[in-house]
Amino acid sequence: MENKETKMGLVVIALLLGIFVASMDNTIVATAMATIVADLGGLKQFVWVTSAYMVAEMAGMPIFGKLSDMYGRKRFFLFGMVVFLLGSILCGMAQTIVQLSIFRAIQGIGGGALVPIAFAIMFDIFPPEKRGKMGGLFGAVFGLSSIFGPLLGAYITDYLNWRWVFYINIPLGLVAFLLLWVYYRESSKHSKQSIDWLGVMTLVPAIVCLMFALELGGQKYDWDSAVIIGLFSAFALLFLAFLYVETKAQEPIVSYHMFRERLFASTTLVAFFSGATFVVATVYIPIFIQGVTGGSATNSGLILLPMMLATTVSAQFGGFLAGKTSYRNVMLGFMLLFAVGIGLLGTIDKHTTRLVVTWYMIIVGLGIGASFSVLGMAAIHHFSETERGAASSTNSFVRSLGMTVGITVFGIIQRNLFTDQLAEQFRGMAQGAFGSGVHDPRAMLSPEARAHIPAPVLDGLTEALASSIADTFLWALIPAALAVICVLFMSNERLAVRRMGARGNASEE
Repeated sequence: MENKETKMGLVVIALLLGIFVASMDNTIVATAMATIVADLGGLKQFVWVTSAYMVAEMAGMPIFGKLSDMYGRKRFFLFGMVVFLLGSILCGMAQTIVQLSIFRAIQGIGGGALVPIAFAIMFDIFPPEKRGKMGGLFGAVFGLSSIFGPLLGAYITDYLNWRWVFYINIPLGLVAFLLLWVYYRESSKHSKQSIDWLGVMTLVPAIVCLMFALELGGQKYDWDSAVIIGLFSAFALLFLAFLYVETKAQEPIVSYHMFRERLFASTTLVAFFSGATFVVATVYIPIFIQGVTGGSATNSGLILLPMMLATTVSAQFGGFLAGKTSYRNVMLGFMLLFAVGIGLLGTIDKHTTRLVVTWYMIIVGLGIGASFSVLGMAAIHHFSETERGAASSTNSFVRSLGMTVGITVFGIIQRNLFTDQLAEQFRGMAQGAFGSGVHDPRAMLSPEARAHIPAPVLDGLTEALASSIADTFLWALIPAALAVICVLFMSNERLAVRRMGARGNASEE
């Protein structure tokens, strides 16, 4: 028994490491990007470095989720880890920004297998009474990695070399690979199905078109330009084609029958809206600290530690509560707290102290943390072992899509608000009087650059940046409120717990 528990523990460590490295790579590169661009060049192409990973990861999620249902989870988790590590090595060796973007796509394909399959394996190997605890642990690591990424990326960039942002994955990934390879023995219960390649070929290009329409619109191209209109039109046509293809596919990527389950449908929408909101806090709090208070990249990462710790605690507590009351009751309380935290962040200004920001972030972390564990369990709740991979990957896919859309849409909102605030702060002053680079808040994030800005000008810039970030958080209340509304539509199921009946027979409730 002890030997079996030891093996189970080693499998869990492997899964947690897989979740950690895959989800951390969504954020770890962000704080190193300025240094990467300075080294490799390609300022106009740097957006591809982040987007390539996210698009490839999202494309991989539903495909690997379906494949793991068909042919077994172990082989595709291991395959995903190999591809992820290969991509990481290539990223560390990249000599141009174009090479780095291509290698990031390879890395993202592998990352798309790790998170959803890890959650599906957890549900497969643990009995119902332990799933709440383990779901809380898995969710805590998922949440921790999303905030630990910027901190680790900033530290590596400051004290080592940006290439180690990618090389750090290698020892962690190898440990995960070896532990799962040696100690995980899965059942042979699989479902032989066909892959919906036509769905893949319509969904992935649709996401790419939408992402770059939002990213390039208003910056490189005007919103009414032929390029942006063409990208939006291509997205609409491809997405409609995808929806039609899914009605005809024998085994669709996004199975409509899953959405007939009220719990799955509402849970998936909560994941989308909460992901779109949470990414605003992870992106703009560091910018606020660096641009308004003048902190370094490392300090801006450290300021996220309270949110990281609160997220970790909340994920564990949410998993525990899922065995005591319904998923809906758990999520309602935490999502309301999350919305309150986002609203409080909407009140910050250039005079707000770090202590106050820290308290607001703790509230946000406590609110969002439970979603990383509870939503994953709720999404799988109604489905058998042969469908859990698809259900888990769809939920992860939609959360990632929400984060991708959120970071793009709210990036546009913040840029426009910042530009308007600059015009207000420096009305009547010639553009050359305060420099040509201030329309990009990144120009203010370097302490060295700030030291050369005259005090009155810097005061106006920080006022404009603080105001634009606060107003962006107020806009983020919209998806936060939609997440709360979607929680209300969740059905009243709770995590099944095996109990002993009067005759000693086990039953689930």
